[in-house]
Amino acid sequence: MLKALHAPIYAKRIQVLADLIVRSLREGDRVLDVGCGVGALGRAIQDHPACPPGVIVSGCEKFPRGGEAIPVLAFDGYHIPADDRAFQVAILADVVHHEPDPDPLLAEVARVTARALILKDHIEQGLLARPRICLIDWAANAAWGVKCLFRYFTPAEWRAHYQKIGFQPTTELTSLDLYPPLVNLLFGRRLQYYAVAERMEDPAPRSPESQP
Repeated sequence: MLKALHAPIYAKRIQVLADLIVRSLREGDRVLDVGCGVGALGRAIQDHPACPPGVIVSGCEKFPRGGEAIPVLAFDGYHIPADDRAFQVAILADVVHHEPDPDPLLAEVARVTARALILKDHIEQGLLARPRICLIDWAANAAWGVKCLFRYFTPAEWRAHYQKIGFQPTTELTSLDLYPPLVNLLFGRRLQYYAVAERMEDPAPRSPESQP
């Protein structure tokens, strides 16, 4: 029942996110969708008319559901089986708020990401924000048996997390029209957060003469 009710909401969410994400991609990018579910977002990105040529989207998933629409790497939640900076872009779409300790996951995603981290999550803003977020979070995950922690970061807390892993936001949206109109009025807009954070330049090595 929940899956059937959620289907049109999920389809709209996928469309909006794909529209946003393709703007940050470049020709030939390798993209990793972390916590990709059935791979619908990755498939929508690759099939998007504005997707640059040669973009390849893979996924990694702790809770495989079967029938994924993109290639999926086995993932234990701690180690992504890929080399350092193997992907130009990584996506975390409504994943981090399910992690009891998000720092190890973010650090591991940063390790395999060369250029940009694209993050979609929730923030508490507006009237009765918390109960509304908790309800949509539960409805989106209960049918799949995914545990909800009902913990959401502020934009300032997100920025602190990016800084820890050597990234800085270049795009940050604190309101999204993510769902069909009535659902969006209740559960979209200022409850939704989207950011593109790019890897900060690695500091230049110091010459021997400059060492203290």
